[in-house]
Amino acid sequence: MPGGTPALLAVVGVGLLIAAGIVAVLTLRGSGAQQPARSAALATESGSSGEPLTTASSAKARSAKASSATAGSGIPRPAASAAPGMQHDPLGAAAASYVSARAGVILAAVYDLHTGQTWQLGQGQPQDAASVVKLDVLETLLAERGRTGTELSASDQSLAEQMIEDSDNDAATSLWDEVGGASSIRSFNSAAGLADTAPSSCLNCPGFPWPGWGLTTTVPRDQLALLRALVKPNPLLTDAERSYALALMENVTPDQRWGVSGGVPAQATVALKNGWLPLNDADNDWQINSVGWISGSGRDYLMAVLSTGNPTEQYGIDTINELAAMVWQDMA
Repeated sequence: MPGGTPALLAVVGVGLLIAAGIVAVLTLRGSGAQQPARSAALATESGSSGEPLTTASSAKARSAKASSATAGSGIPRPAASAAPGMQHDPLGAAAASYVSARAGVILAAVYDLHTGQTWQLGQGQPQDAASVVKLDVLETLLAERGRTGTELSASDQSLAEQMIEDSDNDAATSLWDEVGGASSIRSFNSAAGLADTAPSSCLNCPGFPWPGWGLTTTVPRDQLALLRALVKPNPLLTDAERSYALALMENVTPDQRWGVSGGVPAQATVALKNGWLPLNDADNDWQINSVGWISGSGRDYLMAVLSTGNPTEQYGIDTINELAAMVWQDMA
């Protein structure tokens, strides 16, 4: 019917104005803001060779750090595989080709904190943890104190600093005993989701001149689980405990700043723990390990490398340094 009453025309006009407003709002709305990149907190560098599994004596300034985070309900689990269009595999063809030309058996894993992806390199049985197990001892200690609401004593703090920052064996043995040894560490590992780590059953092992806790066996993926317990809010460790442990790992003595820090620029944050252990009297079979958190320049990831059968200590360090540098570049 042509035409219409004034009232009807008014209603139609209002409807057209409302529709136009909706279109304008939809046109102006964006697709979302990108999360800001994590800022670098502490400079670290790739350093010189570490020492055999012996008490370190280097002196250095201790740094005090404090941070806060939002509490979570559990330790996040990594994605099973990379989805199409997500981060390029940093342990892909180039890394595999490099590792294949090196002596020994090398196992590695990387976890991207941005995407939740996990990548793995190499196949083989669990390897000796060497001094990397000291991180496990520290987390067990912190979790036990947290359950009872007891703060670390001055003595415990001193031992923890020596164990992580200097990789001091005597301090590690004292804390290994204090937390309850293998059974307590096994219990913590179960709660943290470690499936293939076996704490050493002997502290003084026959035919082995070093502390027996170094013969704890583990795999890279389990080491990522320990690291996630430090960088992600979870029910096992408080924010203060996580911050404390990371501060120690960021302040390792300069001659132990190698491994997963290889090729990482000084402005990035690196929190790491390394392990090195001669497996025979001839010193031609070395276990060299490195685990840690690397963050900066838009990257935020965890990395764990275990390597056995290295002809010399420095050879194993060089291998992990180069592999870490490749990962840093690929994670851009």
